Amino acid sequence: MATVEIEYCVPCGFLERAEDVQHALLTNFGAELDRVALVTGDHGVLEVRVDGETVFEKGEDEYDVDGITREVRGRL
Repeated sequence: MATVEIEYCVPCGFLERAEDVQHALLTNFGAELDRVALVTGDHGVLEVRVDGETVFEKGEDEYDVDGITREVRGRL
């Protein structure tokens, strides 16, 4: 079972994006995940980690829920 953390910037209003990713991951991999946690942050952060390993970072990758889902699938 894997643990996923989605850290998002509260002041930037990234909650909806984080929730979209959370919903997609739970829908696709719910039985394979121990937890999908939303973690509040700031300074423009939007980052997805699987068992502590970053699979998506807003500063380096384009926001794409399907792309993030594929990256998570590769770590499961």
